[in-house]
Amino acid sequence: MPMTNAGRNFIAAAIMNDGPPAFFDEAGTFIGAGDSSTAFDVGQTDLQAASNKLRMGMESGYPQRANNVLTFQSLYGTSDGNFAWEEWGIFNDPTAGVMLSRKVESLGTKTSAQSWLITIDITVNIGS
Repeated sequence: MPMTNAGRNFIAAAIMNDGPPAFFDEAGTFIGAGDSSTAFDVGQTDLQAASNKLRMGMESGYPQRANNVLTFQSLYGTSDGNFAWEEWGIFNDPTAGVMLSRKVESLGTKTSAQSWLITIDITVNIGS
């Protein structure tokens, strides 16, 4: 999954303890879903949907890390995110902050008759 420039810069700053980063922890991590199919670009800082987009906080106990695999999980209840899901991203703020990564992927259309639990795994690799 491609990382944004903002995500890259966040990691570099955190390694150096350069500034007060808002960490991607249980209280400060959000999965956002939106209805835009605009192609991914490393310079994007938010989901590309004009209005149909929503960020939800982590389920209890998330995010998790097992070596180099990060797992994020959010629940969208019956009144949340009722639109076509064409993109999603991981954020460290409910409305602003850093978008660590974004994926353009058609997941279907969520309705008010459904609750969706979204789980995202990111594998952190170096080299080729």
